[in-house]
Amino acid sequence: MPRPSVSPAIPKAPRTDWPVLLLGGLAAFSAYFAMYAFRKPIAAASFAGVDFHPLGLDYKSALIIAQVLGYALSKLIGIRVIAQFGRTGRARAIALLIGTAWLALVGFALLPPAWGLFCLFLNGLPLGMIWGLVFSYVEGRRVSELLGSMLCASFILSSGLVKSVATLMLHNGVSEQWMPAATGILFVPLLALALWQLERLPPPSPADEAERAPRVPMDKAARSALLRENAVPLALLVTGYVLLTAIRDFRDNFAAELWQALGYGGSAAIYSESELPVTIAALAGLAALMLVRSNLRALLAIHALIVLGAAMLGLGTLAFQAGLLAPLPWMILTGTGLYLAYTPFNAMLFDRMIAALGRAGNAGFLIYVADASGYGGSVALLLWRNFATPGLAWLPFYIGWAYATAVILAALTIGSALSFIHRARSEKATAGITGSAARLSA
Repeated sequence: MPRPSVSPAIPKAPRTDWPVLLLGGLAAFSAYFAMYAFRKPIAAASFAGVDFHPLGLDYKSALIIAQVLGYALSKLIGIRVIAQFGRTGRARAIALLIGTAWLALVGFALLPPAWGLFCLFLNGLPLGMIWGLVFSYVEGRRVSELLGSMLCASFILSSGLVKSVATLMLHNGVSEQWMPAATGILFVPLLALALWQLERLPPPSPADEAERAPRVPMDKAARSALLRENAVPLALLVTGYVLLTAIRDFRDNFAAELWQALGYGGSAAIYSESELPVTIAALAGLAALMLVRSNLRALLAIHALIVLGAAMLGLGTLAFQAGLLAPLPWMILTGTGLYLAYTPFNAMLFDRMIAALGRAGNAGFLIYVADASGYGGSVALLLWRNFATPGLAWLPFYIGWAYATAVILAALTIGSALSFIHRARSEKATAGITGSAARLSA
Protein backbone atom coordinates (compact mmCIF):
# COMPACT_ATOMS: atom_id res chain seq x y z
CA MET A 1 0.00 0.00 0.00
CA PRO A 2 1.45 3.35 -0.92
CA ARG A 3 2.40 5.70 1.88
CA PRO A 4 -0.10 8.49 2.52
CA SER A 5 0.92 11.84 1.13
CA VAL A 6 2.02 14.50 3.56
CA SER A 7 1.11 18.14 2.99
CA PRO A 8 4.07 20.52 3.01
CA ALA A 9 4.48 22.11 6.41
CA ILE A 10 3.71 25.78 6.74
CA PRO A 11 6.65 27.55 8.39
CA LYS A 12 6.01 28.48 11.97
CA ALA A 13 5.07 32.13 12.09
CA PRO A 14 7.72 34.21 13.80
CA ARG A 15 6.78 36.79 16.37
CA THR A 16 5.41 39.81 14.53
CA ASP A 17 7.74 42.80 14.82
CA TRP A 18 4.93 45.31 15.14
CA PRO A 19 7.05 48.47 15.60
CA VAL A 20 8.95 47.79 12.37
CA LEU A 21 5.80 46.93 10.40
CA LEU A 22 3.82 49.91 11.68
CA LEU A 23 6.71 52.23 10.84
CA GLY A 24 6.70 50.69 7.38
CA GLY A 25 2.96 51.28 7.02
CA LEU A 26 3.39 54.87 8.19
CA ALA A 27 6.21 55.33 5.69
CA ALA A 28 4.04 53.99 2.86
CA PHE A 29 1.26 56.37 3.93
CA SER A 30 3.67 59.31 4.04
CA ALA A 31 5.28 58.55 0.66
CA TYR A 32 1.96 58.47 -1.17
CA PHE A 33 0.66 61.41 0.87
CA ALA A 34 3.64 63.44 -0.34
CA MET A 35 3.02 62.37 -3.95
CA TYR A 36 -0.47 63.89 -3.81
CA ALA A 37 1.11 67.28 -3.12
CA PHE A 38 2.54 67.12 -6.64
CA ARG A 39 -0.70 65.99 -8.27
CA LYS A 40 -3.78 67.45 -6.54
CA PRO A 41 -3.11 71.16 -5.77
CA ILE A 42 -4.43 71.99 -9.24
CA ALA A 43 -7.95 71.04 -8.04
CA ALA A 44 -8.00 73.92 -5.52
CA ALA A 45 -7.75 76.58 -8.25
CA SER A 46 -10.50 77.71 -10.62
CA PHE A 47 -8.49 79.41 -13.40
CA ALA A 48 -11.58 81.49 -14.10
CA GLY A 49 -9.42 84.36 -15.40
CA VAL A 50 -7.72 82.28 -18.11
CA ASP A 51 -9.26 83.08 -21.50
CA PHE A 52 -8.25 79.87 -23.24
CA HIS A 53 -10.83 77.20 -24.09
CA PRO A 54 -9.32 74.30 -26.08
CA LEU A 55 -11.96 72.36 -28.00
CA GLY A 56 -14.65 74.33 -26.18
CA LEU A 57 -13.58 73.04 -22.74
CA ASP A 58 -13.19 75.32 -19.74
CA TYR A 59 -9.50 75.65 -18.89
CA LYS A 60 -9.59 73.74 -15.60
CA SER A 61 -11.41 70.77 -17.17
CA ALA A 62 -8.86 70.76 -19.99
CA LEU A 63 -5.97 70.77 -17.49
CA ILE A 64 -7.45 67.90 -15.48
CA ILE A 65 -8.15 65.86 -18.62
CA ALA A 66 -4.54 66.38 -19.74
CA GLN A 67 -3.23 65.31 -16.33
CA VAL A 68 -5.51 62.26 -16.18
CA LEU A 69 -4.50 61.23 -19.71
CA GLY A 70 -0.87 61.25 -18.62
CA TYR A 71 -1.81 59.34 -15.48
CA ALA A 72 -3.84 56.78 -17.46
CA LEU A 73 -1.01 56.26 -19.97
CA SER A 74 1.31 55.71 -17.01
CA LYS A 75 -1.03 53.00 -15.73
CA LEU A 76 -0.93 51.27 -19.12
CA ILE A 77 2.86 51.33 -19.08
CA GLY A 78 2.79 50.19 -15.46
CA ILE A 79 0.90 46.98 -16.32
CA ARG A 80 4.20 45.65 -17.62
CA VAL A 81 6.73 47.72 -15.66
CA ILE A 82 5.27 47.25 -12.17
CA ALA A 83 4.64 43.54 -12.76
CA GLN A 84 8.34 43.03 -13.58
CA PHE A 85 10.03 45.65 -11.39
CA GLY A 86 11.20 43.54 -8.44
CA ARG A 87 12.58 44.91 -5.15
CA THR A 88 15.73 46.75 -6.23
CA GLY A 89 15.85 50.50 -6.85
CA ARG A 90 12.27 51.29 -5.84
CA ALA A 91 13.00 54.33 -3.64
CA ARG A 92 15.31 55.83 -6.24
CA ALA A 93 12.66 55.34 -8.94
CA ILE A 94 9.96 56.99 -6.79
CA ALA A 95 12.16 60.04 -6.12
CA LEU A 96 13.06 60.38 -9.79
CA LEU A 97 9.46 60.10 -10.98
CA ILE A 98 8.14 62.65 -8.47
CA GLY A 99 11.02 65.03 -9.26
CA THR A 100 10.09 64.86 -12.94
CA ALA A 101 6.46 65.64 -12.10
CA TRP A 102 7.54 68.70 -10.07
CA LEU A 103 9.62 70.04 -12.99
CA ALA A 104 6.47 69.80 -15.12
CA LEU A 105 4.65 71.99 -12.55
CA VAL A 106 7.46 74.56 -12.79
CA GLY A 107 6.98 74.53 -16.55
CA PHE A 108 3.25 75.07 -16.02
CA ALA A 109 4.03 78.23 -14.02
CA LEU A 110 6.50 79.62 -16.55
CA LEU A 111 4.86 78.83 -19.90
CA PRO A 112 1.74 80.29 -21.59
CA PRO A 113 -1.68 78.67 -20.89
CA ALA A 114 -1.65 76.60 -24.09
CA TRP A 115 1.55 74.90 -22.93
CA GLY A 116 -0.03 74.28 -19.55
CA LEU A 117 -1.94 71.32 -20.98
CA PHE A 118 1.29 69.66 -22.10
CA CYS A 119 2.89 70.37 -18.72
CA LEU A 120 -0.03 68.78 -16.84
CA PHE A 121 0.16 65.74 -19.12
CA LEU A 122 3.86 65.43 -18.26
CA ASN A 123 2.99 65.90 -14.60
CA GLY A 124 0.55 62.97 -14.59
CA LEU A 125 2.74 60.66 -16.68
CA PRO A 126 5.35 59.74 -14.03
CA LEU A 127 3.01 59.91 -11.03
CA GLY A 128 0.89 56.97 -12.19
CA MET A 129 3.79 54.63 -11.38
CA ILE A 130 4.06 55.63 -7.72
CA TRP A 131 1.23 53.53 -6.27
CA GLY A 132 2.55 50.23 -7.59
CA LEU A 133 6.08 50.93 -6.37
CA VAL A 134 4.92 51.93 -2.88
CA PHE A 135 2.40 49.08 -2.60
CA SER A 136 5.10 46.54 -3.47
CA TYR A 137 6.67 47.24 -0.06
CA VAL A 138 3.56 46.12 1.87
CA GLU A 139 1.86 43.40 -0.23
CA GLY A 140 2.04 39.66 0.39
CA ARG A 141 2.11 39.85 4.20
CA ARG A 142 -0.21 38.40 6.84
CA VAL A 143 -0.81 42.00 7.97
CA SER A 144 -1.15 43.44 4.45
CA GLU A 145 -4.74 44.58 5.19
CA LEU A 146 -3.48 46.76 8.04
CA LEU A 147 -0.53 48.14 6.08
CA GLY A 148 -2.67 48.52 2.96
CA SER A 149 -5.28 50.42 4.96
CA MET A 150 -2.61 52.81 6.17
CA LEU A 151 -1.45 53.29 2.59
CA CYS A 152 -4.98 53.77 1.27
CA ALA A 153 -5.65 56.36 3.97
CA SER A 154 -3.12 58.56 2.19
CA PHE A 155 -5.17 59.14 -0.95
CA ILE A 156 -8.36 59.84 1.02
CA LEU A 157 -6.90 62.17 3.61
CA SER A 158 -4.08 63.71 1.57
CA SER A 159 -6.33 64.96 -1.20
CA GLY A 160 -8.35 67.07 1.24
CA LEU A 161 -5.33 68.29 3.22
CA VAL A 162 -3.32 69.13 0.10
CA LYS A 163 -6.22 71.15 -1.27
CA SER A 164 -6.49 72.92 2.09
CA VAL A 165 -2.79 73.84 1.91
CA ALA A 166 -3.18 74.93 -1.71
CA THR A 167 -6.20 77.10 -0.84
CA LEU A 168 -4.28 78.75 2.01
CA MET A 169 -1.44 79.52 -0.39
CA LEU A 170 -3.88 81.15 -2.81
CA HIS A 171 -5.34 83.19 0.05
CA ASN A 172 -1.82 84.36 0.91
CA GLY A 173 -1.05 85.74 -2.51
CA VAL A 174 0.54 82.82 -4.40
CA SER A 175 -0.71 82.84 -8.00
CA GLU A 176 -2.77 79.97 -9.42
CA GLN A 177 0.07 79.19 -11.85
CA TRP A 178 2.81 78.91 -9.17
CA MET A 179 0.67 77.41 -6.42
CA PRO A 180 0.95 73.72 -7.57
CA ALA A 181 4.78 73.79 -7.73
CA ALA A 182 5.02 75.73 -4.46
CA THR A 183 2.71 73.28 -2.68
CA GLY A 184 4.72 70.29 -3.86
CA ILE A 185 8.06 71.60 -2.64
CA LEU A 186 6.69 71.84 0.91
CA PHE A 187 6.33 68.04 1.05
CA VAL A 188 9.84 67.08 -0.14
CA PRO A 189 11.22 66.49 3.42
CA LEU A 190 8.29 64.17 4.22
CA LEU A 191 8.90 62.24 0.98
CA ALA A 192 12.62 61.81 1.68
CA LEU A 193 12.02 60.54 5.23
CA ALA A 194 9.31 58.13 4.04
CA LEU A 195 11.49 56.61 1.30
CA TRP A 196 14.37 56.13 3.76
CA GLN A 197 12.05 54.25 6.14
CA LEU A 198 10.49 52.12 3.38
CA GLU A 199 13.90 50.84 2.38
CA ARG A 200 14.39 49.61 5.97
CA LEU A 201 11.20 47.49 5.87
CA PRO A 202 12.13 43.76 5.71
CA PRO A 203 10.66 41.61 2.91
CA PRO A 204 7.79 39.17 3.57
CA SER A 205 8.79 36.25 5.81
CA PRO A 206 8.52 32.56 4.82
CA ALA A 207 5.34 32.38 6.93
CA ASP A 208 3.92 35.34 5.00
CA GLU A 209 4.68 33.62 1.70
CA ALA A 210 3.16 30.33 2.89
CA GLU A 211 -0.12 32.00 3.82
CA ARG A 212 -0.37 34.68 1.10
CA ALA A 213 1.63 33.12 -1.79
CA PRO A 214 5.07 34.36 -2.86
CA ARG A 215 5.18 37.80 -4.54
CA VAL A 216 7.46 37.67 -7.55
CA PRO A 217 7.85 39.51 -10.88
CA MET A 218 5.49 38.27 -13.62
CA ASP A 219 6.51 37.82 -17.25
CA LYS A 220 4.14 38.13 -20.20
CA ALA A 221 3.11 34.45 -20.12
CA ALA A 222 2.27 34.58 -16.41
CA ARG A 223 0.27 37.80 -16.84
CA SER A 224 -1.69 36.39 -19.78
CA ALA A 225 -2.47 33.15 -17.93
CA LEU A 226 -3.75 35.03 -14.87
CA LEU A 227 -6.06 37.19 -16.97
CA ARG A 228 -7.31 34.28 -19.06
CA GLU A 229 -8.08 32.03 -16.11
CA ASN A 230 -9.99 34.77 -14.26
CA ALA A 231 -11.58 36.61 -17.18
CA VAL A 232 -15.19 36.69 -15.90
CA PRO A 233 -14.72 38.02 -12.35
CA LEU A 234 -11.98 40.40 -13.47
CA ALA A 235 -14.17 41.84 -16.25
CA LEU A 236 -17.00 42.44 -13.78
CA LEU A 237 -14.75 43.95 -11.14
CA VAL A 238 -12.82 46.19 -13.54
CA THR A 239 -16.04 47.50 -15.09
CA GLY A 240 -17.28 48.46 -11.64
CA TYR A 241 -13.93 50.08 -10.89
CA VAL A 242 -14.20 52.20 -14.04
CA LEU A 243 -17.42 53.70 -12.66
CA LEU A 244 -15.89 54.16 -9.20
CA THR A 245 -12.76 55.86 -10.53
CA ALA A 246 -14.78 58.20 -12.72
CA ILE A 247 -17.06 59.46 -9.93
CA ARG A 248 -14.29 59.45 -7.31
CA ASP A 249 -12.05 61.58 -9.56
CA PHE A 250 -14.93 63.91 -10.38
CA ARG A 251 -15.69 64.40 -6.67
CA ASP A 252 -12.01 64.97 -5.96
CA ASN A 253 -11.07 67.24 -8.87
CA PHE A 254 -14.18 69.41 -8.70
CA ALA A 255 -14.56 69.49 -4.93
CA ALA A 256 -14.26 73.29 -5.00
CA GLU A 257 -17.22 73.56 -7.39
CA LEU A 258 -19.32 71.04 -5.44
CA TRP A 259 -18.71 72.77 -2.10
CA GLN A 260 -19.49 76.13 -3.72
CA ALA A 261 -22.85 74.74 -4.87
CA LEU A 262 -23.49 73.40 -1.36
CA GLY A 263 -22.82 76.78 0.24
CA TYR A 264 -19.28 76.22 1.54
CA GLY A 265 -17.34 78.15 -1.12
CA GLY A 266 -14.02 79.65 -0.12
CA SER A 267 -13.56 77.52 3.03
CA ALA A 268 -10.08 76.01 3.18
CA ALA A 269 -10.94 73.81 6.17
CA ILE A 270 -13.98 72.11 4.61
CA TYR A 271 -11.80 69.72 2.57
CA SER A 272 -10.13 68.33 5.69
CA GLU A 273 -13.31 68.40 7.81
CA SER A 274 -15.12 66.23 5.29
CA GLU A 275 -12.32 63.79 4.44
CA LEU A 276 -10.95 62.98 7.91
CA PRO A 277 -14.15 61.19 9.07
CA VAL A 278 -14.28 59.43 5.69
CA THR A 279 -10.73 58.16 6.18
CA ILE A 280 -11.37 56.81 9.68
CA ALA A 281 -14.71 55.19 8.90
CA ALA A 282 -13.78 53.61 5.57
CA LEU A 283 -10.41 52.22 6.52
CA ALA A 284 -11.24 50.90 9.99
CA GLY A 285 -13.49 48.32 8.33
CA LEU A 286 -10.91 47.45 5.70
CA ALA A 287 -8.14 46.95 8.28
CA ALA A 288 -10.40 44.50 10.15
CA LEU A 289 -10.11 42.12 7.18
CA MET A 290 -6.70 41.15 8.57
CA LEU A 291 -8.60 39.07 11.15
CA VAL A 292 -10.07 36.84 8.40
CA ARG A 293 -7.44 34.16 7.82
CA SER A 294 -9.22 32.28 5.01
CA ASN A 295 -8.28 33.99 1.75
CA LEU A 296 -11.51 33.00 -0.01
CA ARG A 297 -13.69 34.22 2.84
CA ALA A 298 -11.74 37.47 2.98
CA LEU A 299 -12.15 37.89 -0.78
CA LEU A 300 -15.93 37.47 -0.47
CA ALA A 301 -16.01 39.81 2.54
CA ILE A 302 -14.31 42.47 0.40
CA HIS A 303 -17.03 42.00 -2.22
CA ALA A 304 -19.61 42.56 0.53
CA LEU A 305 -17.88 45.78 1.60
CA ILE A 306 -17.96 47.05 -1.98
CA VAL A 307 -21.71 46.37 -2.18
CA LEU A 308 -22.17 48.13 1.18
CA GLY A 309 -20.24 51.12 -0.14
CA ALA A 310 -22.45 51.25 -3.22
CA ALA A 311 -25.55 51.19 -1.01
CA MET A 312 -24.22 54.05 1.13
CA LEU A 313 -23.48 56.11 -1.98
CA GLY A 314 -26.96 55.60 -3.48
CA LEU A 315 -29.12 55.66 -0.35
CA GLY A 316 -27.16 58.55 1.18
CA THR A 317 -27.78 60.63 -1.94
CA LEU A 318 -31.47 59.72 -1.82
CA ALA A 319 -31.62 60.88 1.81
CA PHE A 320 -29.91 64.16 0.91
CA GLN A 321 -32.38 64.88 -1.86
CA ALA A 322 -35.25 64.03 0.48
CA GLY A 323 -33.99 66.63 2.96
CA LEU A 324 -32.97 64.05 5.59
CA LEU A 325 -29.26 64.88 5.41
CA ALA A 326 -27.51 68.26 5.45
CA PRO A 327 -24.75 68.86 2.86
CA LEU A 328 -21.74 68.09 5.11
CA PRO A 329 -23.12 64.81 6.55
CA TRP A 330 -24.18 63.80 3.04
CA MET A 331 -20.67 64.33 1.66
CA ILE A 332 -19.18 62.42 4.61
CA LEU A 333 -21.62 59.50 4.33
CA THR A 334 -21.40 59.13 0.56
CA GLY A 335 -17.64 59.74 0.66
CA THR A 336 -17.33 56.88 3.15
CA GLY A 337 -19.37 54.62 0.88
CA LEU A 338 -17.40 55.67 -2.18
CA TYR A 339 -14.03 54.97 -0.57
CA LEU A 340 -15.25 51.81 1.14
CA ALA A 341 -15.92 50.50 -2.36
CA TYR A 342 -12.93 52.14 -4.08
CA THR A 343 -10.00 51.46 -1.76
CA PRO A 344 -10.12 47.61 -1.85
CA PHE A 345 -9.23 47.71 -5.56
CA ASN A 346 -5.99 49.48 -4.70
CA ALA A 347 -4.78 47.01 -2.10
CA MET A 348 -6.81 44.30 -0.35
CA LEU A 349 -8.96 42.94 -3.18
CA PHE A 350 -6.24 41.83 -5.56
CA ASP A 351 -3.81 40.94 -2.77
CA ARG A 352 -6.34 38.46 -1.38
CA MET A 353 -7.26 37.29 -4.87
CA ILE A 354 -3.64 36.32 -5.59
CA ALA A 355 -3.51 34.54 -2.21
CA ALA A 356 -6.82 32.72 -2.80
CA LEU A 357 -5.64 31.53 -6.20
CA GLY A 358 -2.49 30.17 -4.53
CA ARG A 359 -0.14 31.13 -7.33
CA ALA A 360 3.09 33.11 -7.30
CA GLY A 361 2.67 36.61 -8.70
CA ASN A 362 2.00 40.13 -7.54
CA ALA A 363 -1.10 42.20 -6.93
CA GLY A 364 0.48 45.28 -8.49
CA PHE A 365 -0.14 43.85 -11.96
CA LEU A 366 -3.90 43.49 -11.40
CA ILE A 367 -4.09 46.90 -9.72
CA TYR A 368 -2.59 48.48 -12.82
CA VAL A 369 -4.92 46.60 -15.16
CA ALA A 370 -7.83 48.08 -13.19
CA ASP A 371 -6.30 51.54 -12.92
CA ALA A 372 -5.51 51.79 -16.64
CA SER A 373 -9.18 51.12 -17.36
CA GLY A 374 -10.44 53.27 -14.50
CA TYR A 375 -8.71 56.46 -15.54
CA GLY A 376 -10.00 56.01 -19.06
CA GLY A 377 -13.46 56.15 -17.46
CA SER A 378 -12.47 59.31 -15.62
CA VAL A 379 -11.57 61.06 -18.88
CA ALA A 380 -14.77 59.81 -20.52
CA LEU A 381 -16.90 61.24 -17.70
CA LEU A 382 -15.26 64.66 -18.00
CA LEU A 383 -15.78 64.69 -21.75
CA TRP A 384 -19.42 63.66 -21.27
CA ARG A 385 -19.89 66.47 -18.74
CA ASN A 386 -18.47 69.10 -21.10
CA PHE A 387 -20.00 68.01 -24.41
CA ALA A 388 -23.13 65.94 -23.72
CA THR A 389 -24.47 67.93 -20.74
CA PRO A 390 -22.72 71.32 -20.92
CA GLY A 391 -25.61 73.21 -19.34
CA LEU A 392 -26.01 70.90 -16.36
CA ALA A 393 -24.62 72.30 -13.08
CA TRP A 394 -21.86 70.44 -11.22
CA LEU A 395 -23.99 69.24 -8.30
CA PRO A 396 -26.92 67.70 -10.26
CA PHE A 397 -24.43 66.02 -12.59
CA TYR A 398 -22.61 64.47 -9.62
CA ILE A 399 -25.86 63.31 -8.02
CA GLY A 400 -27.01 61.61 -11.22
CA TRP A 401 -23.76 59.68 -11.58
CA ALA A 402 -23.83 58.73 -7.90
CA TYR A 403 -27.13 56.90 -8.46
CA ALA A 404 -25.91 55.21 -11.65
CA THR A 405 -22.65 54.08 -10.04
CA ALA A 406 -24.38 52.71 -6.94
CA VAL A 407 -26.83 50.50 -8.86
CA ILE A 408 -24.46 49.18 -11.55
CA LEU A 409 -21.55 48.64 -9.16
CA ALA A 410 -23.65 46.58 -6.75
CA ALA A 411 -24.89 44.34 -9.56
CA LEU A 412 -21.41 43.78 -11.04
CA THR A 413 -19.85 43.03 -7.65
CA ILE A 414 -22.53 40.48 -6.75
CA GLY A 415 -21.90 38.80 -10.11
CA SER A 416 -18.15 38.61 -9.38
CA ALA A 417 -18.77 37.12 -5.91
CA LEU A 418 -21.05 34.45 -7.39
CA SER A 419 -18.32 33.59 -9.90
CA PHE A 420 -15.75 33.01 -7.14
CA ILE A 421 -18.26 30.97 -5.10
CA HIS A 422 -19.05 28.78 -8.13
CA ARG A 423 -15.35 28.21 -8.78
CA ALA A 424 -14.68 27.27 -5.15
CA ARG A 425 -17.54 24.75 -5.16
CA SER A 426 -16.35 23.25 -8.44
CA GLU A 427 -12.79 22.89 -7.15
CA LYS A 428 -14.06 21.32 -3.93
CA ALA A 429 -16.17 18.83 -5.88
CA THR A 430 -13.23 17.99 -8.16
CA ALA A 431 -10.96 17.50 -5.15
CA GLY A 432 -13.55 15.18 -3.59
CA ILE A 433 -13.77 13.04 -6.73
CA THR A 434 -9.97 12.88 -7.01
CA GLY A 435 -9.66 11.89 -3.36
CA SER A 436 -12.25 9.14 -3.73
CA ALA A 437 -10.47 7.76 -6.79
CA ALA A 438 -7.17 7.73 -4.94
CA ARG A 439 -8.67 5.82 -2.00
CA LEU A 440 -10.25 3.23 -4.35
CA SER A 441 -6.98 2.67 -6.17
CA ALA A 442 -5.20 2.25 -2.85
